[in-house]
Formats: sequence, C-alpha cells, structure tokens
Amino acid sequence: MHYAVGIDIGGTKVAMAVVDEAGSMLAHHVIPMDLSIQPEEMLDRICEEVTMLVTRSGVAWDSILGVGIGAPGPLDIKQGKITCPPNLPSWLDISIVDYMENHFSKQIILENDANAAAFAEKWLGAAKGEDHFIYLTISTGIGAGIFCDGKLLHGHKGNAGDIGHGVMDPSFGPCTCGQIGCLESIASGTAIAKRGSAIMGEELTAKEIFELYFNGNTKIFLYIQRVFDVIGAACVSLINTFDAEKIVIGGGVTQVGEALFEHVQSYVSSYALNPSGRETKVVPAGLAQHAGVIGAGALCLDVSKNQLQK
Repeated sequence: MHYAVGIDIGGTKVAMAVVDEAGSMLAHHVIPMDLSIQPEEMLDRICEEVTMLVTRSGVAWDSILGVGIGAPGPLDIKQGKITCPPNLPSWLDISIVDYMENHFSKQIILENDANAAAFAEKWLGAAKGEDHFIYLTISTGIGAGIFCDGKLLHGHKGNAGDIGHGVMDPSFGPCTCGQIGCLESIASGTAIAKRGSAIMGEELTAKEIFELYFNGNTKIFLYIQRVFDVIGAACVSLINTFDAEKIVIGGGVTQVGEALFEHVQSYVSSYALNPSGRETKVVPAGLAQHAGVIGAGALCLDVSKNQLQK
C-alpha cells in the first residue's frame, strides 16, 4: 500500500491529511492560516505539522510517495509557484514546490485547489463516473475545477476555472482583485459576512447571517436570495460555456444546505440556454470539506493518472 500527504491551503485555514490509495484519510489536521507572518514562516509551520501528522498516522515515511498541494490561484504549476492570490496578499511568487522538496526530499505536486477537489469528487465523490462536470468551491474564495471530455482543464499556467473573478454585478462594489462586482466579492463566505454585517449594523459571521436568513429576517432573506441568484447565474454561465452534465458545489458556504441547492437548481432549470443544460444537476460535494485534501493527496497517487485523466 502506498500513501501520500494532501495539503489544502486556504485563505483562513490549512488542512492536511495522510491519504491511502483507496482515498481514505488515515490522519487529518487543520491549522489556521496566519497572514501576520511571512509566507516562509507559515510554510515552516505547515511542514512541522505535516511531519507530526505522518507520525500520528503510523505510516512510515518510506511509504509516502509524495506531497500534493492544492492552493488558491493565481499560481504557476509548471514552475511550482504560488504567484499572487488575492486572499493571500503576502504570498507573492512563493516557490512552494522547491521549498517543500528541500524540506521533505519527496515528490511535490502543486495544483489549483479547486482542481484538486475536482479530482477527489471524480474519484470518489459526487462526480464519480462523470466526464463532463464542474466542481465549484464557495468558501473564503471561489473557484472551479472543470472536467471536459474526461480531462481536467488547466490552461497555460494552471489557472483555468478562476470563475471567482468574473464580474457578475458591479452594484456589489469592489473586489480584492481590483475589479468591481466579481462573483467572489458577492458570494464568498467573507463577502456574505461583510455585506450581511453592514445590513444588520453589527459584526456577524457568515454562519450568523445564514441563521438570520433561516429565522426569516426580511432584510437578510432578500439579500441572501439575491446572492443565490448570482450563484445560479454563475452556474448557468459555466453550463452554457462547457456543456456540463453536473455542477458539484463544495466549500464552507454550502453548509447552508438545501436552501442553496434548491434555489440554484431552479435557476439553472429556468435559464440555461440549451434544453439539456436545463437538466444539469446541481449537487453538493460528496466528500464535503475533505475533497481538497483527498484530491491533493491523489495527485501523488497513481489514481490521478490512471483513473482521472483519460
């Protein structure tokens, strides 16, 4: 049996796991992302946690094939660099692959975080057996992993699918990327907390905003319905562009549950251009919050070559 380490780097936390060839997590751990320190110091912290995690898993280092990393873009997977992610503003041109190769003396593979999660969902989750699907992650940031004709779309540097920075509604104001009205500035967990707090006149989390939504607060209800419409419109754009059979949505914001999926499914059924597009299923991620680390680990296992890339 071979194993790999998967690391999912996000704007607010870093998840890591030891994953086997069946996709099972033998050990899992999450630490907060600390943007108050230099990226190299944060990477040292991640490496230390990974070392302890492998020890706790009981797996010998000789059995670890490598470390897969899912990270937010923009990045350059060919050079192994995280270049300039808006949600990690100090992480500029970070040669993360070289850094971790020097630390672990193992194969290190870098991938866009949404792509890594899409790998996992195709391997074991809600997109198992699908050749035409899109994994949409809605969390601190928003991105998409796109499988078309059974192959993952990478683009020139590995940043295909960065739908979070497509302009949807300029009335929502500026995005961290500099544009006005990006999807991420409307529907990410950070954006929902920020605008919901402004509506209510007090500092609230996205979870608290959704609690107000379910409790029938009129202002918040109308606001969240508008957010759901924007997510629906983004899904329609993806379906119209890539002719997807399924949209799999994951990330922290999906914890709101059926209210989101029913609304987005209704929007897709009403507004996708082609009749077949209106039948596209919108479903929650099968691996919940673990898709990112499992997919990152899969990058170093044969499954990523033999089962996912046709």
